Amino acid sequence: MKVKVIPVLEDNYMYLVIEEHTREAVAVDVAVPKRLLEIVGREGVSLTSVLTTHHHWDHARGNAELARLRPGLAVMGADERICALTRRLAHDEELRFGAIHVRCLQTPGHTSGHMSYFLWEDECPDPPALFSGDALSVAGCGWCLEGTALQMYQSLAETLGTLPPETKVFCGHEHTLSNLEFAQKVEPCNDHVRAKLCWAKKRDEDDVPTVPSTLGEELLYNPFLRVAEEPVRKFTGKAVPAEVLEALCRERARFEQAAEPLQPQARALLALQWGLLSAAPQK
Repeated sequence: MKVKVIPVLEDNYMYLVIEEHTREAVAVDVAVPKRLLEIVGREGVSLTSVLTTHHHWDHARGNAELARLRPGLAVMGADERICALTRRLAHDEELRFGAIHVRCLQTPGHTSGHMSYFLWEDECPDPPALFSGDALSVAGCGWCLEGTALQMYQSLAETLGTLPPETKVFCGHEHTLSNLEFAQKVEPCNDHVRAKLCWAKKRDEDDVPTVPSTLGEELLYNPFLRVAEEPVRKFTGKAVPAEVLEALCRERARFEQAAEPLQPQARALLALQWGLLSAAPQK
């Protein structure tokens, strides 16, 4: 299994997964179809399917154009709002592309229909891969836009956090530097955070992607996977894991607003989302 990391838009990633024996390929989160097809042609592979993690435009907007250019292409995901969807997937459903197995993992929180994809090959020394979209990122997680803190906690800790530690994590965005800066605020004495932040700054200077990480690494420095750890609980003032996660999300919103002031509308939306502002009463 070969994974091509394809940076697109401002900070998104889409991916091309290649089964090296059959030369069949599967794309993940197609945002810029012509860029994807350039790489498909260069690699000399047959693109048969698209796996979409969620319906947001920066992860799914290329599906319709790609389907037009490649008639018969299977476009799969868990949310009927996904553009050009041809097959709706269910939690724990398994797919097969040549020697590559895919387990579909429902990970609600960022969106209600978010699906992550766990890929592996039998009797292969290479580690498995997780395509986590906006559920889990390097040292962070996506905004909880359509779910509850409990759902997000279950998605991160119970669904993704229990996968093999050697699993390579391919996320949807390049947010590593800001995520680690927040992680350092949460755990200023965490040496793993400090080392990863130094590494990420060098990658940023060289304009090189920071993906993939591994799940084992994430458990050492990602505060959203460390909600049971005493320093993280102390930072939030909470003890129940889902409440720790919810408090972390509110603090991250404040942190990002301070680091990069938003326009008033966007600021109000984030504030409302994380409970920093009360909604106007219904008339």
